[in-house]
Amino acid sequence: MNHRAFLALAIPLTVSTMTQPLLGAVDTAVIGQLPNPAYIGGVAIGTLIFNTLYWVLGFLRVSTSAFAAQANGANDSTQEVLALSRPFLLALITGMCFILLQWPIEYTALMLTSPDSDVSKFAVEYFRIRIWGAPFALMNYVILGWLMGMAKIKESLYLQVLMNVLNMILAIIFVHVFSFAVKGVAAATLIAEITAFILGLFIVLKAFPIEWRVPSVKVLLDTESMRKMFNVNKDLFIRTICLLVVINMFTAKGASYGTEILAANAVLFQIHYIMAYLFDGFANATSIFAGKAIGSNEPKLFKKTLTLSWQWSVIMAFVISCVYGLFQEIIIGLFTNLTSVIELAAKYGGWLIIYPFAACFGLVIYGVFTGATEIAPVRNSMIYAMIIYITIQIAITPIWHNHGLWLAFIIYTIARSGFLVMYIPRLNKKIWLLEDRG
Repeated sequence: MNHRAFLALAIPLTVSTMTQPLLGAVDTAVIGQLPNPAYIGGVAIGTLIFNTLYWVLGFLRVSTSAFAAQANGANDSTQEVLALSRPFLLALITGMCFILLQWPIEYTALMLTSPDSDVSKFAVEYFRIRIWGAPFALMNYVILGWLMGMAKIKESLYLQVLMNVLNMILAIIFVHVFSFAVKGVAAATLIAEITAFILGLFIVLKAFPIEWRVPSVKVLLDTESMRKMFNVNKDLFIRTICLLVVINMFTAKGASYGTEILAANAVLFQIHYIMAYLFDGFANATSIFAGKAIGSNEPKLFKKTLTLSWQWSVIMAFVISCVYGLFQEIIIGLFTNLTSVIELAAKYGGWLIIYPFAACFGLVIYGVFTGATEIAPVRNSMIYAMIIYITIQIAITPIWHNHGLWLAFIIYTIARSGFLVMYIPRLNKKIWLLEDRG
C-alpha cells in the first residue's frame, strides 16, 4: 500500500464522514439566521442531547466497521452477515428504549444544563420531534459502519450525502418558507434519518452478492463472538462516556455565562465537529486497512497503515488549521448573522486554530487501534484526558472564564492524543505477534 492507495480510500471516506456533523451544523446554520439567539441556544442544547444519546452508542458504527473489515479480509461471508445483524438488533432495541424513556431523558438533560427559559422551550421543541428518529439513527450507524468495513465507500458516500442534502433542503423550506423555526429543523432531520435508513437497508439487501439468510438465534448469540463484540463495545462505550462528560461540562459551563456566549460556543463547537470529522475520515481508512491486515494476516499492511496514519495526521492538521485561520470570519458567518454572536465567536475562535494540531494523533491513530480491535488503550487514554479536563476547568474558569473553558478543552485534546501515542509500543507487539503467526 502507498499514499495513493491510502488516499483513494481516505478521501471518499472523509467526504462521507463529513456529512455526519452537517446534521447539527445545518440545523445551527439555518436557525442562526433568525433574530433571537435563544433559537441557536435551544438547538445547541437539543443537539447536545442527541449527541449524548447517539455518541454513547457510537461503538455501533466503529466496532461494526472493524468486525466487517476483518470478516472481509478473511473472505468469510457468514461473519460478514453476522457483523451486520448482531449490532443491528442492538441498535433497534436501544432506539426503542430511547423513545420509551424520552420524558426522563428530557427532564435530566434540562436539569443538568440549566438553560434560560426561552432556550429551554426551544430545546424541548427540538427534542420531542427528533427523538422519534432514534431507532433509525442508530440503525443508520450500523449500516454505515458495515458499508465502510466492507470497503463499499461509494455506497456509504451516497447514503450520507443524500441524508444531509435532504436535511438541508427541508430545513430551509420548513424554517424560511413555512416559518416552523426550531420545529422545522427538527422535523427535517427526522425525515432525513428515516429516508437514509430505508435507502441504506435497500443497498445492503440488494447490492451485495451475499446470501442474506437470517442467522439462527444460536449463531446470532454465539457466546464467544458476543463476548468479543461486547468487550470491544464496552471499551468504546466508556471512551464515549468520557467524551460526553467533557462536552456536557463544556456546554453547561458555557451556558452559565449567558445565552450569547452559549450561542457563540455552539457555533464554534459545530466548526470543531467538522474539523474532527475531517480527521475521522482518515481514521476510518486506517481502521479498514488495519482490520483487513488482521483478517488476512498481513503484518506489512498493518505496519504501513500505522506509518501512513502518522504522516497524514500531521498533513491534515496543517491544512485544516490554515484553512480555518485564513477564512475564520467567513466560516463563522455561515452559521449566524447575529452581530453579537459573530463578535463573541471571533473573540474565542482563535482556539480552533490550535485544535487540529492538538487533536490529530488522537483522532487518526485511534483508527488503527479500532481496526485491530485493541480498544483498551483508547478507553484508558480518554479516562486520563477527562480527569485532566475536569481538573483544569475547575481551576481555570473562575479566572479566565470562557477563555479558560477553551484552554481546558485544548489541553484535554492534547492529553487525549498524548496518552494514546504512549500505547503505540504495545500495539507494535501485536504486529510482531501477527508476524509470528504468519
